[in-house]
Amino acid sequence: MKTSKTQLTGKQKKSSATTEAVSSKKITISNSGPDEEEIRAKAKEIYNERMARGEHGTSEGDWIKAEELLKGSKK
Repeated sequence: MKTSKTQLTGKQKKSSATTEAVSSKKITISNSGPDEEEIRAKAKEIYNERMARGEHGTSEGDWIKAEELLKGSKK
């Protein structure tokens, strides 16, 4: 009977090690769209160009235009 207990304990250790290996695995998801930092930089560029031309507008409008431009260029 000692052999059965030892074998069972050995199986439990293997199972535990497998679980640890699986739980430490990282999953990365690729995001094809621009991130917030890219949009922010583009919106700032659009704002500066708009101000240089003396045009009226809003920061929201600059942000939306930046998103559209960046998403269109990533396709």
